Amino acid sequence: QVQLVESGGGLVQAGGSLRLSCAASGSIFSINAMGWYRQAPGKQRELVASITRVGRINYADSVKGRFTISRDNAKNTVYLQMNSLKPEDTAVYYCNTNPGFFSWGQGTQVTVSS
Repeated sequence: QVQLVESGGGLVQAGGSLRLSCAASGSIFSINAMGWYRQAPGKQRELVASITRVGRINYADSVKGRFTISRDNAKNTVYLQMNSLKPEDTAVYYCNTNPGFFSWGQGTQVTVSS
């Protein structure tokens, strides 16, 4: 089973940027779709961005134009560049396949202050 380790979160002011990374313990080359999810306190986990093996990308409306997802199959890593962050982006961010197949990792906390 592939294990996923997220990193790159932190505390940032509104309008700031962060770059999240998701390192997989095994090859993601054959995995069609990888995604970034987030879960805010008291809310359900939601998919914010996904990318297929051939580079087809989708974003949740709430992050379109601000977040950019990418993947490096050679490094078995998926990235999420987050710009123009808002307080409502505060959440724990996770990566997984889309839909989620592997066990969920610990996630990385993103906190955006106003």
